[in-house]
Amino acid sequence: MAMSLVTGLVQSGHSADMIWVSDINEEALQTLKDTLNVNVTTDNQQLVEQVDVLVLAVKPQVLKGVCQAVSDSVRKHSVLVVSIAAGISQASLSQWLGQDVAIVRCMPNTPAVVLTAATALHANAYVDETQKQWAENILRAVGLTLWVEYEAELDAVTAVSGSGPAYYFLMMEAMERAAIELGLPPQTARLLVQQTALGAAKLALEAEESPEELRQRVTSPGGTTEKAVDVFLQGDFIALVSRALHAARDRSIELSKELGEE
Repeated sequence: MAMSLVTGLVQSGHSADMIWVSDINEEALQTLKDTLNVNVTTDNQQLVEQVDVLVLAVKPQVLKGVCQAVSDSVRKHSVLVVSIAAGISQASLSQWLGQDVAIVRCMPNTPAVVLTAATALHANAYVDETQKQWAENILRAVGLTLWVEYEAELDAVTAVSGSGPAYYFLMMEAMERAAIELGLPPQTARLLVQQTALGAAKLALEAEESPEELRQRVTSPGGTTEKAVDVFLQGDFIALVSRALHAARDRSIELSKELGEE
């Protein structure tokens, strides 16, 4: 995710001279320096002293130690902290960094790799309008951004868009297998499923109608689409999706409590 953010920032016109990256993996840092010409270091303190915005893109399990190690520098330089670590609440971040630190917590998803992410953000009370714009500009470099009013909404965001790509991959996997069962060659099945998914998403993004209206528009009475949709509905498809997203939301809440207590 960090690589996607850095790549997106450079490709969208942000100066590489303004971007610093810190990592314990020196080989990965050298690759970033060679390909994107950004500043690199293995010293988190050095990085904090050079930036206005600190993006935390490390595994949630190690985030506490990373935050505590740089907390003094973050407060001294009034750095905005943007966390993309899943499951770590702003309360935990404030406890590790300092209660008066400006923090934006956000939830991007894996399509950031191809610069088509969907990212929701939430700012704590210490983030000013300029800092909100900074955070939004960073995440917008890899896709769509939107703000949520309450931090608790990020648990729902995790269930919908954070985990969402896997749901679509599962649907594509099932359609691909069925297409092969119907006699299509594997490569043909895969390309048809992928392009159909892309086309449906693009149509939904650009159309004024809701997904329900779009579905009804392409479902002719007595036709093949209606037959397939009826099978989905008879299998309680909509209720199954609802249960799945509720389960993901509930697990997000559980993880936040578990990781924040570590």
